[in-house]
Amino acid sequence: MAALDRVGTPQQVGLMAGAAVTPGTFARSLSERSWTDQGLVTGLTVGSTYLATLLAQDAMDVVGESVGELLPLPPGTSSERRHLLGTLVVNLAAVPVGLAATRLPVRDDEPIGRSAARQLGWRLGATGLMGAVQTAVGAAAGSMTDRGRTGRLVGRIPVAVPAGLGLALVVERRRQLDTPPEPGADFAQQKPLLGLAAAAGVVGGLAAASYGESALASRLGSLGSRVAPGSERAWRLIAHAGSLAALGVGVTRLWGVGMRRIEAGATTYEPVLDQTARDRFTGPTISGGPGSLVSWESLGREGRRHAVLFARPTPLPPGDRPEGMPEGDWSIPRVMGEPAVATPIQVYVGLDSGATITERVDLALAEMDRTDAWSRSVLMLASPTGSGYVNYIATNAVQYFTLGDCATVTLQYSKRPSPLSLTKVSDAREQNRLLWMRILSRLRDVPRDDRPKVVVFGESLGAHTSQDAFLHWGTMGPQALGLDRALWIGTPSGSKWSHEIAGENRYDADPDLVAVVNDFAQLEALGPERRARLRYVLLSHDNDGVTKFGLDLLARRPSWLGPDRPAREDLPPFSPRGIPESMRWRPLTTFFQSLVDMKNAQIPGAYRAWAHDYRPDLPAFIREVYDLPGTDEQLARVATAVQEREEIREQLFT
Repeated sequence: MAALDRVGTPQQVGLMAGAAVTPGTFARSLSERSWTDQGLVTGLTVGSTYLATLLAQDAMDVVGESVGELLPLPPGTSSERRHLLGTLVVNLAAVPVGLAATRLPVRDDEPIGRSAARQLGWRLGATGLMGAVQTAVGAAAGSMTDRGRTGRLVGRIPVAVPAGLGLALVVERRRQLDTPPEPGADFAQQKPLLGLAAAAGVVGGLAAASYGESALASRLGSLGSRVAPGSERAWRLIAHAGSLAALGVGVTRLWGVGMRRIEAGATTYEPVLDQTARDRFTGPTISGGPGSLVSWESLGREGRRHAVLFARPTPLPPGDRPEGMPEGDWSIPRVMGEPAVATPIQVYVGLDSGATITERVDLALAEMDRTDAWSRSVLMLASPTGSGYVNYIATNAVQYFTLGDCATVTLQYSKRPSPLSLTKVSDAREQNRLLWMRILSRLRDVPRDDRPKVVVFGESLGAHTSQDAFLHWGTMGPQALGLDRALWIGTPSGSKWSHEIAGENRYDADPDLVAVVNDFAQLEALGPERRARLRYVLLSHDNDGVTKFGLDLLARRPSWLGPDRPAREDLPPFSPRGIPESMRWRPLTTFFQSLVDMKNAQIPGAYRAWAHDYRPDLPAFIREVYDLPGTDEQLARVATAVQEREEIREQLFT
């Protein structure tokens, strides 16, 4: 049996394409990757490239069979010969399609359909070129099977393996020459032969896997052609498409399992948060506390944590300190050097506190009435992350700067980690919009001078879900809902509103009201006049994978990887600015690299402004964006206090 039968042209073209993309998977991205991460990126990229190329070449094979019957060949030409030449014609015809697709101008705001058409054309052109080469080489190798034992032995070699490895070597060498020296990990630059070694391992494994996949597709093709309409090749194409779909399903399930393991224990409670915590650590101004309409049991783990971690107007009595909590005074008077004006109000309605959105909104409004939240100087509407977490530093900073004269209101919309809560965005949007409209309706009856300043805070998926409440409204949305100011940190790329307000010539977006920055120094650099006009600020670290990852990476180059990207700068204590110059957009590769970057950005680490960790940034941004009182000395003391509180929180809750 010839090699062409064992590993056919589609499989060998897939092997060649997989080998070619392997070196690029080792290029640096936003985060440093472990060997497990690198294996994930390389495996998913090469596997997806192989299957996509195989599917494209199989489609050309099916068309080539029909084209071969139409070619003006001499009588008696075998059907195999006609099929071979017909496929070669289709492959060659696809090459100019790919060239034309690559010349289609790229626009940052272009529809995804235009990007997908460009990528489809490029994929067909690249597959056509490799398929034409492989068909010619395969025909030459096949002819050697008639030249004795040696010829048959040579003819059995899957020629795509050495061809793919040679192509990978050329691509890797060129990539390293084009990569400027930068700090950070580039696996292949540190060890020049690593890219080639990885290509050899991956292509070798893929070659073995292709035997099994080819055999399965051939058997299913033969079976399908016997029991249903359609040729064997058509059914084989369907089988390959099924393999690609199975890979997608498998990756999705593995990712879900991985994220669930990372967030293992999300529904467990720490001993310090048992039933006694309600009376020991909360109070009448806290949801879940004495007299609250929200039961302690319905808060969930994140709700209970939120309830006990407010900034107190007086120190916690020594007898009430949880075991393991160090001595210290982090009360409002101690930190601010001024007496507290009031005990902060914290309204938190858990997902289990009400069966429907309407019930939870009604309960939140009832809690606001019970605690008289309307009388406070600042009303902070916080949209939590997927698990229900609200950043303690953000709420504590507001409580310190207002001397306790504030109220925070939070509605939980999911109990799952953010990556697993994307299907809850629409519920969260409806819930936030309903609550905020009800609050606006109530405040209209309050004299302007007596109204609280209404501010919004959202982190990660909480930023997405709060911005979605005014989707398609631009900056007019928060204004219409009576929201005076807003701070969003780590906004996911999936937030359409964040892209809308960055667009040009939008009648509903005032660019003077909004800014997107990497750090506080960038905000200061805007100048006093521009800062005075700002109302809505998006704080997004340039190296935060959460703010960069999106499905659009499969089809088009994002603007942050364009030629006008800012150069990378290290500016401690802020998160690094800019994007590595060596980082390039590569279909599939960049998608999987950014997927790993998103995962790595959310791994808990040291207290520093980095990737998806915005804790050290918050005190200065809270004071500035919400326009709260406080001297620079008080700001420094708040920054120290919230960091110390964060260390205590980690001791108690991890």
